[in-house]
Amino acid sequence: MRFPAFLTWLAFPVYVWQGLGVRRRTTRMLPAQGPVMHEISGKAPDIALLVLGDSSAASVGIGNSEDGLSAQLAKLIAQRTGRAVRWRAAGFNSATSGQIRDHVLPNLSADPWTHIVLAIGTNDTKNFHSVPRFKKEFGGLLYGLRAKWPEARVVWSPVLEFTRAPAMPPLLGKILEIRATAMNRMGERLCLERGAVPAPRLPITNPEQGFASDGFHASEAGYRAWAEHLVGLVLAS
Repeated sequence: MRFPAFLTWLAFPVYVWQGLGVRRRTTRMLPAQGPVMHEISGKAPDIALLVLGDSSAASVGIGNSEDGLSAQLAKLIAQRTGRAVRWRAAGFNSATSGQIRDHVLPNLSADPWTHIVLAIGTNDTKNFHSVPRFKKEFGGLLYGLRAKWPEARVVWSPVLEFTRAPAMPPLLGKILEIRATAMNRMGERLCLERGAVPAPRLPITNPEQGFASDGFHASEAGYRAWAEHLVGLVLAS
């Protein structure tokens, strides 16, 4: 995969030209309104869930955070276990692995999170970060998480398929998909080396239903499918 990823640099002018076109046509969406921290009642001991990452962790693409990834995942965990769930969404528009590592992780209070879901890597790919840079920044983020919460179960949700996003022109989608595949391969390796669990890629079966109006972020149905995809792996011991 290294050679195809290297070849994408030859297509960099196409990436810039088509990427600027997508940016011009796409409305920039804001994080969802509503709580970023909440509790669901249930049996003790409670489960403490932190969803950390980019705009998907911030539920960008929908109106209310209660329909976002964090809240829907927390509801599924509560339903499956009957236990109380305390959750927090720490998501930031356009964030990369390095920004989460350097500016977010150090400022998170050391609450006793039992489960951490990482939704990061899309912007590293979209911004044309190299795989070695991703290795350093995402790998450092994993080290930081393990140091701060050594007993938490950490699950990483890898980069989604760019070719399935309605906002992506076919050629741009293919260029970014080659890079996403390389990023995901490195991310999986780092997770296995550094005490985290790499999730399988979310299968996108219905792009029209699963994406928001901007054709890039998830819709309410998309976030629900994402939560259903992750919940079993999050709860697995």
